[in-house]
Amino acid sequence: MHRKSLSYLLLTAGLLLVTSFASAQSNPCNGISLGPGGSFNGFVPFPASSLWNTNIANAPVDPNSAAYINFIGNSTPLHPDFGSGLYDGQTIGIPYTVVPGTQPLVHINYTLYGDESDPGPMPIPFNALIEGYPQPGNGDRHVLIVDKGNCWLYELYYSFNQNASGWSAGSGAVWDLEANEMRPYTWTSADAAGLPILPGLVRFDEVQSGAINHAIRVTLQDSQEAFTPPASHWASNSDNQYAAPMGMRLRLKASFDISGFSHQNQVILTALKQYGMIMADNGSSMFITGAPDILWSNDDLGNLHSVTASDFEVILISPLYTPQNVPTGQNPTINSFTATSSGGSGDPVTLSWSVTNGEYYVVSPSVGAIRGNSVMVYPTVTTTYTLYATNQYGRTTGQVTVTVP
Repeated sequence: MHRKSLSYLLLTAGLLLVTSFASAQSNPCNGISLGPGGSFNGFVPFPASSLWNTNIANAPVDPNSAAYINFIGNSTPLHPDFGSGLYDGQTIGIPYTVVPGTQPLVHINYTLYGDESDPGPMPIPFNALIEGYPQPGNGDRHVLIVDKGNCWLYELYYSFNQNASGWSAGSGAVWDLEANEMRPYTWTSADAAGLPILPGLVRFDEVQSGAINHAIRVTLQDSQEAFTPPASHWASNSDNQYAAPMGMRLRLKASFDISGFSHQNQVILTALKQYGMIMADNGSSMFITGAPDILWSNDDLGNLHSVTASDFEVILISPLYTPQNVPTGQNPTINSFTATSSGGSGDPVTLSWSVTNGEYYVVSPSVGAIRGNSVMVYPTVTTTYTLYATNQYGRTTGQVTVTVP
């Protein structure tokens, strides 16, 4: 590697709560299909201005492109790290699950990188698909959850179901699918580069539709102590100046002839010409990531092996952040975090906050990720709520206690 529709009953630390949700008219995630591997039906995560969704067909080539490609290995084949069926008892690719806005929230216990992770609770079902299912083993064990009712993405790394206690994970992050944001500088996510995973997956539903309109996630064996946006974190294992920085984007050369490939593969290769692939983790070189699906043709995907690293070029890496020039700035300022009084057990209480320079918010316990500056809760016992306000420079917390008479 490394919320709800108008009301929903949720038992978390003895609390009953109601949280707000995006209206049917404004929620762009409404068209996504529920369930494991639900079709996005044309929805593309994040705004068009996101670097994931930026067409880089005409972007300038980095002056060191040839050296970067040579370090990867010119003859290294492109490898689709996804498909149908099982390999050594595991599904091939990184799965995701789409849940409704009424999915109960559960506690997340972080075991490795909690100080760089987004706190829970999160709407992770107990039967959420873990990377490598039905035998996840000891790999990355990613869990990806799309909350279609509220248009949030939740991602966990090295995840284990703790049943009634929720989930444990090495690290985790929440992403507003309607916003263009990145992790705080030098923070990880559920991926080594501090990137979201889901937006870079090759999914069968989009290949079937005829177009992939985003960059594709790729792993490379070696990386240096540096990153370039949209990445926010390095996980270096090489001091070679031509090892890739996290976030490096490679583009299939415009001159590469794709006419001899199947329609399925032409869609993938066209995306690699138009949007490229973004280095997201250390791993086998030139392995592009997708979601498992019984409709993939593994034999056909295997034809992509004829494409090699020499058929790609590195687009201009700018800016490049190293330990010497990582941007610094002011964390969010919580000007106020208040609560109305409780009249008794289960009565409504409004939590309100005013924050300067905040990009996204999490309220714990029981509320989770939320937009806006207020939320209604229904505590049944005296409860201390924590507000987590995060921006590209870090996180600030504030607390308020609601006394239940």
